[in-house]
Amino acid sequence: MASTPSPHTTHLHSLISSSTNHNKPSNLSFFHTSSNPSSFKLIHSFSTSFSSTISNVLKTADISLSRDLNGFVSTPKPTILVSEKLGEAGLDLLRSFADVDCSYDLSPQDLCAKISLCDALIVRSGTKVTREVFEAAQGRIKVVGRAGVGIDNVDLQAATEFGCLVVNAPTANTIAAAEHGIALLTSMARNVAQADASMKAGKWLRSKYVGVSLVGKTVAVMGFGKVGSEVARRAKGLGMHVIAHDPYAPADRARAIGVDLVSFEQAIGTADFISLHMPLTPATNKVFNDDTFAKMKKGVRIINVARGGVIDEDALVRALDSGIVAQAALDVFTVEPPPKDSKLVQHENVTVTPHLGASTKEAQEGVAIEIAEAVVGALNGELSATAVNAPMVPPEVLFELAPYVVLAEKLGRLAVQLVTGGSGIQSVKVVYKSARDPDRLDTRLLRAMVTKGIIEPISDTIINLVNADFSAKQKGLRISEERIIVDSSPEYPVESIQVQICNVQSKFASALLENGDISIEGKVKYGIPHLTRVGPFSVDVSLEGNLILCKQVDQPGMIGKVGNILGESNVNVSFMSVGRTVKRKHAIMAIGVEEEPDKDTKKKIGEVSAVEEFVFLKL
Repeated sequence: MASTPSPHTTHLHSLISSSTNHNKPSNLSFFHTSSNPSSFKLIHSFSTSFSSTISNVLKTADISLSRDLNGFVSTPKPTILVSEKLGEAGLDLLRSFADVDCSYDLSPQDLCAKISLCDALIVRSGTKVTREVFEAAQGRIKVVGRAGVGIDNVDLQAATEFGCLVVNAPTANTIAAAEHGIALLTSMARNVAQADASMKAGKWLRSKYVGVSLVGKTVAVMGFGKVGSEVARRAKGLGMHVIAHDPYAPADRARAIGVDLVSFEQAIGTADFISLHMPLTPATNKVFNDDTFAKMKKGVRIINVARGGVIDEDALVRALDSGIVAQAALDVFTVEPPPKDSKLVQHENVTVTPHLGASTKEAQEGVAIEIAEAVVGALNGELSATAVNAPMVPPEVLFELAPYVVLAEKLGRLAVQLVTGGSGIQSVKVVYKSARDPDRLDTRLLRAMVTKGIIEPISDTIINLVNADFSAKQKGLRISEERIIVDSSPEYPVESIQVQICNVQSKFASALLENGDISIEGKVKYGIPHLTRVGPFSVDVSLEGNLILCKQVDQPGMIGKVGNILGESNVNVSFMSVGRTVKRKHAIMAIGVEEEPDKDTKKKIGEVSAVEEFVFLKL
């Protein structure tokens, strides 16, 4: 008697068949691309790896069910390795589904030795899941679960190559982190930690530890996501005036709890307290440095329960010594644990805790349940909204869309860097021009990559086809699409992609259309993404390296003047392009550079009389 496939087995079979159907775009797959064309050479082997992994899942599911139905000896349940402590509620859920191996404090060698016997791995922040781990798994491991938010200890590229899904638990510790932020704020304001240590040393120094009141003081919440908004609610309850900076926070959501959204400069320049809740990204790395401290009110107090790397710790020590920063309360550090002789940790005006933001019994249980549900769901063939990577697209689809995928992400990254002001990004429109019938053009992957480009540079969210729409919705970001049929060859899927960010201010006014929206447009030429329009201005530049956009009076000699300034500063120019709307009126000069010019160089460019505005953009 033939066995009947289980429901989740049937679901997975259908996904595999859809991914091999050349006439249907896959609704499952996604690939983290890079701007390096050579990366596409690996696609076939990666796809084969993923397909074989799913096949193993199917075989295991079918055999297990068959033996249950026919009285055979059951095959072992899936094995889940838990390498760091997890709440009992989560472990109970896992044990109801799989065999669970709780082996803590494994060395890298021990982890590699065990992993080939496991179908899933659950870690916190202490276990490094490297490429060597995935290689040692020999294709068996199907999902890695990170019990928490950050996934910088997991090699996502390797996980994707080996067909392994990575999921995290981003919501369960929100309240715990917010409460710890408030605890640090209040204890810092009243010198609780210092007074406690003093009394335990046998002293009674009432006059030394006079604090400051919170009522009527302004606190700037830097990052108005889940944790930041909860901190804001609690600060309002303490009678504080709350302002916030977050380029994605909807203004109406902030207003609903009495919070004013402002620019970065206004936030740091007016606050009495600054509470950090931003992710660590290339854009936020050491964003609080000597320059930003110099712009703050003298006597400001800083709280950080986000990521240590957003603060230049040496600069913070200097700001504390000079009195610009009166006090700091820190739960996170660039290196954890910090050195025992750290000047920052030992500073008398600094209150520190050892990364306790999520360390409440309730939060630990919540994280355990959230990650257990995500891992079990993944092993059952379900795709979670908390997935931080996803399986690859079929080779034939990716080969066609590959350069457009890169173009879409880079247009998103460029567009978001042009936004300024405190109103936040709420609406994005993506316009595709194509000769193909809409039914023959699946734009979900392209839309996901535009979303990825817009959100990832200033967020710790990893965007993929699985979670793109969910992540945008969570951030209050509406992504709409429009398709325009043009008279060109249907051989190519897309003629051009235009990204518009609506109802925002721009740090480069020339990128605005008449309706006030930021607009940039690009095409793929000879397999390479190009920027072809900025606002109403036509340009033609390869989207490689970094970019300087200058609006100038259209007159002779401008390329030479700006080029000489860059050359004198040893900034290598890779290309230049000039576009204009009307002859001898205004023009846009787009300059490709290999490195970011220093402040003096930018100042010299801005001082050229014919240059009306310019902006540096990282690609």
